[in-house]
Amino acid sequence: MATGVVRGQSRGGDNRAMSDENQIEIPPSFIALFVEPGRTRPNATRAAITERYEFCEALATMLVERAQTLQWQLGITEADVLEKLHAGLVGPDAPVPPQEGEWVIRRLAELLEWDRPKWKD
Repeated sequence: MATGVVRGQSRGGDNRAMSDENQIEIPPSFIALFVEPGRTRPNATRAAITERYEFCEALATMLVERAQTLQWQLGITEADVLEKLHAGLVGPDAPVPPQEGEWVIRRLAELLEWDRPKWKD
């Protein structure tokens, strides 16, 4: 019986091929939130960016049903729904920093297949 190391696996038994780093593809639009003007590299670690991305992606996904409900209940346009939800993601009690809040709303629009919000390029 062979006792070598399985490809992609270290002697410690961890499978690097299945690590989070290899499983999660963070979009460039999200990584850009962590790149300061005039710089080319993010100002946070891959792990920190991944953690923030997972939170923001989950938040956008959770807001899908809320957005559809608001549009139906209030009879307002898609743009108005996005504006109302964006208003809830800014301010001192917001669950995310302002740039992440804008990203969440843009991602929400993508998930709903709505037009990109006009308030931010």
